[in-house]
Parts: sequence; structure tokens; C-alpha cells
Amino acid sequence: MNTKDKTIACAIEHDPRWAAVVARDSTADGCFYYSVRTTGVYCRPSCSSRLAQPENVAFHASCADAEAAGFRPCKRCKPGQPALSVQYAAKVTEACRLIEEAEGAPKLAELAQQVGLSVYHFHRIFKSITGLTPKAYAAAHRSKRVRAALGRSDSVTQAIFEAGYSSNGRFYAEANGLLGMTPTNYRAVGSNVLIHFAVGECSLGAILVAQSQRGVCAISLGDDPDILVRDLQDRFPQAQLIGGDDDFEQLVARVVGFVEAPARGLDLPLDVQGTAFQQRVWQALREIPAGSTASYTQIAERIGAPKAVRAVAGACAANALAVVIPCHRVVRSDGNLSGYRWGVERKRALLEIESQS
Repeated sequence: MNTKDKTIACAIEHDPRWAAVVARDSTADGCFYYSVRTTGVYCRPSCSSRLAQPENVAFHASCADAEAAGFRPCKRCKPGQPALSVQYAAKVTEACRLIEEAEGAPKLAELAQQVGLSVYHFHRIFKSITGLTPKAYAAAHRSKRVRAALGRSDSVTQAIFEAGYSSNGRFYAEANGLLGMTPTNYRAVGSNVLIHFAVGECSLGAILVAQSQRGVCAISLGDDPDILVRDLQDRFPQAQLIGGDDDFEQLVARVVGFVEAPARGLDLPLDVQGTAFQQRVWQALREIPAGSTASYTQIAERIGAPKAVRAVAGACAANALAVVIPCHRVVRSDGNLSGYRWGVERKRALLEIESQS
């Protein structure tokens, strides 16, 4: 290698873009392109072709710049076309549309064929982008449809068929998990549901605990007990709210004891209502040991949806069971604390309590 080539190679190897090429980093696709002098082609950073010698490489801001310099597009990575991530996102968007417009749940093979992918590849990228399998996405959408239908239909049976169920039996087998209550009660917007609640005090301020027939359905923290009660009323607008008696006060005391000493554990039935994706996130949160933390990115990876970091953050924000579903143990990738439904200072205090337990 002559002196000129050594100089070029040294400059390329110290350019941060070269690291992206070596790693075949797909996140760098569209940010820049590189050309190879010996082959006369230019590629996207993620190209799977054999790695070129750095002294033969040059970087370009766009396809037009690379072609103006006399290079032609690589036939393998096709840099002039949208990045694979963009193409896959478009295919998954189309599949979601097909699922939402179908009367029933489309078969996996049918969806894969319509978007032009193999069944295995389609299933993998759909879950990677949405955080759900096509089957779970269809179930979640059908759940949304049945909720809407129950609100506008003259009868539960009519709503069942509007939502795409082929039989009453299949719907009723899934109804409790979908709605958190019977279909008749849901049509009445929870008017037949009894919820006991009480407000207590803990080291973090006021704490409200509410319990339905199925289990604890809300644990809220705040400064003003009245605001906590109003929030509960907004969450269950037509449920019958009943102030706690002495027995219920004991349950609140158990929750307060758990807040003050997490190592004790808390074995209570829970009434956890959320989408399939939220349920997966919340389960992952409950698997984080007390005194430990995980980043939103790590949670996304643990549930098999590495690209769904924002959706993970949204699921944390939607959590209605403070401390029991420990969204306070989720931090930013750099370890710093981010938003918390009941205040960042309470999040910090909870982590400190757990670190000392």
C-alpha cells in the first residue's frame, strides 16, 4: 500500500461512518452512502457485500452525489430504493389495515402472501415492529371493536356479531379477559360494578387503594386525597364506589406496608385491564427485582419487541397500579429518571426505599 492509500485508509478508519459500515448498521441507512473505487458501485451502510478495503472507500451524502461521482447503485442492497426498514414498515402497515378491515381474523399465510413475504419472515418483522404477533394484534383489534359495538348496539348478541365473532360461545369464553366484566355490565359502562376504596397515608403522601370483585384495580399516589378520589371516579364513571370498611382498611394497611418495605412482598388478587401489549409490558415490569432497574429499551427487548421502546413507555404511563406493577423501576438508557405518573420525586423515593431494603 502506497503512502497515499495509507493516508486515505487512516482517514476512513477514523471516520465514525466507517464503524457503521463495518457493523452493517441498518439504522444508518439513508444517513449516508459509501462507494468502492475498485468495484465502481455505491452502497447503503447495511449492505451485506464483502467489506471493502478502507483505502478504496469514499462517503457520499446522497445517491445523487454518489452517481455524480461516477458510481452505480449496488444490485444487492439497492440504495436507490427505500431502506428495508421503511419497506417492512409499509408492509406491516398494510397487514394491519387488512386485519382491521377483515370481518374475522385473517390467517397468517393469507396475510403474508398479500404483503409479499414468507410466513416466517412476515411473522418475525410484524412482531418486531408492532410488539405483537399478527394473531395478538387481531385479537386486540377485535377487543376494540367489541367495546365500540357494545356501546352502540341494541343487544349484546348484535354487538358480538358486529365485532366479527362467529358464535356467542367463543365470545363469552373470552369476554372476561377482554372487558374485565360481563358484556351486560360493560354495556352499562360498569354501572353494576362495585368498587370498594379507601385513602390512607404513607411516606410518599396520600395513597388510594381500590378493589373490584376481581381484585385490586387501582393504587394511586398523590398530595391531595380528593384528587385521587376524583381520578378514580373518572376511571370508573358509572361504577358504584363504596368507601372502605374496617376490613378494607386492613387491605390498605397491607399496601402501605408494602410501599414502606417492598421486601415483604404483596400477595393480592389484581384486576389488571389493558391491551395485550400492555399486559406483556406490565408482566415484564413485575419480573424486575426490587432494588434493580431496567431501561425502556431493555424491557422492549425482553418482551421480544426491540423497536417498541415508545410503546413500552406508553404502557408504563398507562399503569394504574402504582408500586405493585413497578413502573418506577424503569429508567432511561443513561440511568437517569424520566417521567412517572405519580411524580419523578416519588419514583426516586421508591427506588431509594428499595435500595435500602
